[in-house]
Amino acid sequence: MSENMWGYQPTTGHTAGSSLTGYKVEATDGSIGKVDKHSDDVGASHIVVDTGVWIFGKHVLLPAGLVSAIDTAEEKIYIDRTKEQIKNAPEFDKDRHSGDAGYHDKISGYYGSHQI
Repeated sequence: MSENMWGYQPTTGHTAGSSLTGYKVEATDGSIGKVDKHSDDVGASHIVVDTGVWIFGKHVLLPAGLVSAIDTAEEKIYIDRTKEQIKNAPEFDKDRHSGDAGYHDKISGYYGSHQI
């Protein structure tokens, strides 16, 4: 899945260029936070989720391929992973996420090995 992990699936309802910042993020078993930032970069699309107090302010990078649906009316993004899987993900590294293939490989490896 790692090849498609960094792009939105056509069935999600995402329109490139539309802002997702502030949307609530829902794992398969409940809410995990809000979108802090996002990117539509080809081959590197992702959202950064601020988990708030749920896991003490941790930010996690979620590849766009994990997005199962986007509800623009409710401003919610649904992720194809559990809260526990997201909680245990590598923390977002703002200095490495852009243009660091090794960092993306680490994230892809984590989510690729923790599929539902």
